[in-house]
Amino acid sequence: MINFGQKHVSFCMHKIQDHVVEPCANANSTAPSTRRQFIKKTAVAAAAVATAKLLRAPVYGQQTAPSVKVVGATEKIRLGFIGVGKQGFEAHLLNIIKFANENNVAAVAVCDVSKHRRTEAQKAIETAGGKADAYEDYRRLLERKDIDAIFCSTVDHWHARVTIDAVEAGKHVYLEKPMTRYLDEAFAVYDAVKRTGKVFQLGSQGCSDLKWHKAAEWIRAGKIGQVVMTQGSFMRNRPAGEWNYPIHAWCTPQDVNWKLWHGGQIKTRLEFSADDYFRWRKYYAYCAGLLGDLVPHKAHPYLLATGNPEFPVRVSAVGSKPVRTDKNTPDTPERDCPEIVQLIAEFPSGMVMHITTSSVSEQGTQEIIRGHKAYLLLGGNKVELKPEKPFAEEIDPETSEPFEPESFTAHQKNFFDAIRGVAKPNADIELAIRVQTIISLAEMSERLNIMCRFDEKTRKITDASDREIPPITYGTLPQS
Repeated sequence: MINFGQKHVSFCMHKIQDHVVEPCANANSTAPSTRRQFIKKTAVAAAAVATAKLLRAPVYGQQTAPSVKVVGATEKIRLGFIGVGKQGFEAHLLNIIKFANENNVAAVAVCDVSKHRRTEAQKAIETAGGKADAYEDYRRLLERKDIDAIFCSTVDHWHARVTIDAVEAGKHVYLEKPMTRYLDEAFAVYDAVKRTGKVFQLGSQGCSDLKWHKAAEWIRAGKIGQVVMTQGSFMRNRPAGEWNYPIHAWCTPQDVNWKLWHGGQIKTRLEFSADDYFRWRKYYAYCAGLLGDLVPHKAHPYLLATGNPEFPVRVSAVGSKPVRTDKNTPDTPERDCPEIVQLIAEFPSGMVMHITTSSVSEQGTQEIIRGHKAYLLLGGNKVELKPEKPFAEEIDPETSEPFEPESFTAHQKNFFDAIRGVAKPNADIELAIRVQTIISLAEMSERLNIMCRFDEKTRKITDASDREIPPITYGTLPQS
């Protein structure tokens, strides 16, 4: 795995040494260099200066954290799983059990508000030769001193409370995306993680796809010049409506602790609803829809790939429901959230991010990072560097080696390596808070019909007329 600390610097120095400008073989030669050679020599010199600065400057992903207990390579990491629905059970619990020996980890506890799901998770661990206790209330799981880390895959509105309570209880946290339901919660999580120094990994597995790290390496090396724009999309087409998952017969008030699942923070949709329980991503009370579910798959790796993730200074988003696909699934209410969303975010460096997402059209945009001098194409499993025409004399095209596709396994291993102190989380708290700021401001922009401006120092949001806008949260709007 690529390390952006000292190993990265050594790599850069080695490459520079490979391209040091040597004197002409004929010392008396007066033949002039071509324009291309001159530009390349100048670029090499500039790269050497940049690398020298890199040796002195902190690099993203290598922040110094408070001292924490590191689990040694020979010690087994003991895990608890909070929320073992489809994502928590299939993507995390079953996958981690499969590679438990390789990662030297053990699943020792599960928690869910559903008795059916708790029992299913327990049986899976027992079938694999392990043993796990089951809890209905996550706080009982966190009381255990023998648990090192937790995987949180709950409904979005429990992300903040579970994570804060977990790090305060001394647990490292792998948190499914999005980071939180609302922005005020995200900063509460950020402050708690920074205060406790626990390892935090956001479950945006694309961040462990090494092509994004290769893009960051090339961008930091100045290969495309100043970054001016990122452009990506996450597109689906579900004629029966995105997230209209099957409703299972076991989901009854006798099986599901609705009060605990729903939470006191939610102000609407108070009565038990199996539709809400399985299809909660459709409803603003629990989720930001496409912005909360699909946008993170692009925003996290793209911001990571810039090599220097920033908070946004302006965010705007528009959404619509042109097809109203829910009518094709019987006995389900229409969704609150849009079927199409486009967001644009501007950053202090001047870079603009454009992300398109949809559940009614699967045709995406070209995956690209645009620099002033060159651009990077990121489709597939490699990175392609192509010069802009005005700089074709200066910059050579380049294509990276092929990388393994993104996977939960790689992202989970990165989390375990971080707990052992031999890696940094690829989707750490610094990246997570910046992306959640983009997502939350985009939701405010779309729902309030405004453009949101953000000041990272004060954490204040203002509109185009410089009027302060309180961040939306539970109960702010009718559907929350």
